Amino acid sequence: MSHWLAIDYGTKRIGVAGGDTIDGIAGPISVVPAKPREAAIASIRKLAEEYGAEGIVVGWPLNMDDSRGPQADAALRLAIDLARSCRLDIRMWDERLSSFQADQALAGKWTRKKRRARQDAVAAAEILRDFLANDGPGLAHRPDELCDQER
Repeated sequence: MSHWLAIDYGTKRIGVAGGDTIDGIAGPISVVPAKPREAAIASIRKLAEEYGAEGIVVGWPLNMDDSRGPQADAALRLAIDLARSCRLDIRMWDERLSSFQADQALAGKWTRKKRRARQDAVAAAEILRDFLANDGPGLAHRPDELCDQER
């Protein structure tokens, strides 16, 4: 069985979800502060170790026209830093609309502040569900493969 973590990167918070390739079920695990960056990476590594993850998929928020914006570049940089700091299989996955799906899942539940705190982890779970359902481990790019591509 192959356990994976998913990351929904944000400049303030990073959502983390976990799941496995056997049943394709993914669920939210945690939200970690994005800054300081070294602490965020250490927290993600610790969660990966506790979860027994073999890989981490980082949500890649491409624009609707497939171009990269500042947030996509920031997520790619985080993935590169994760790849340099651990020996796990790090992959990128198109996460367009994952936050929208998370908002839909949380609609009508909790206060706005509590929804906001959970949204990032729920979005990470949406990314991981899509990744697992569409053979992400076999198809997704590693961050270093994307660095040389033109924007």
